[in-house]
Amino acid sequence: MPSHQDQYVGPRDLTRWKSPIGRLLVRCVRPLARWIGPHWALLLLIGIGGGVAAALTAASAEVYESVVESDGVAALDHPALDLAVSLRQDWLNAFITGYTNIGGPIGMPILAVSIMVLLAVRRRSWTPVILLPAAAFGSLLMTVAGKDAIGRLRPPTELAVPPYETSPSFPSGHSLNALVIAGIVAYLLVVREHRKRTRALVITLAVLFAVTMGLSRVYLGHHWLTDVLMAWTLGVAWLAVVITAHRLFLTFRLHRAALHATPS
Repeated sequence: MPSHQDQYVGPRDLTRWKSPIGRLLVRCVRPLARWIGPHWALLLLIGIGGGVAAALTAASAEVYESVVESDGVAALDHPALDLAVSLRQDWLNAFITGYTNIGGPIGMPILAVSIMVLLAVRRRSWTPVILLPAAAFGSLLMTVAGKDAIGRLRPPTELAVPPYETSPSFPSGHSLNALVIAGIVAYLLVVREHRKRTRALVITLAVLFAVTMGLSRVYLGHHWLTDVLMAWTLGVAWLAVVITAHRLFLTFRLHRAALHATPS
């Protein structure tokens, strides 16, 4: 995993931690990285982070349930569904159904594995092989934990576009997985892109993919709007964990390389 090629996003050095919290995190994790090595530390941090994220997703069930029963953001659920129903047309239903299948349990794994193999082969790097499956696995854990903890019912089938889905509604797995996969792919691309416009284009496309995938679930009547909003929130949090773990890996690998290069 050639760390020197993944170290920068434009002029920013990912191994430099400017915030006090970031520097504290480096000091806390450094002994672990010295003990088991940067690669194993990366995997362990992502594993622990995935477990914590899944537990927090399940623990947030009570908070979420109280929100959707209140007059807060959940007040948007029925108006959003009504608006989606009013916009439907046969050709648009067919198009969006095909599009939303990209983020489903078959389409998304195929897309993620294809991108992972392409990036790994072209770059001759193990970074995509580690980060993409790790990000996807954590996203899956959070989806399963949320659905099992809450068991929220989906919108009525008479207001949905077939084929119908019967699994619990919260969180939207399509929305969560699309955001995480698009986000980690965008991260992998921008760390080796020197042109600012290209980096901006990559990030914009990733955001558009995640947003439109989430909104497609509301349009089809397969999820409530709050399911999608919470999925986006969880996805951003998980992305932060994975990217932070990778930055720590880069930092400790650089430190180890500098230590080995120092004459005894």
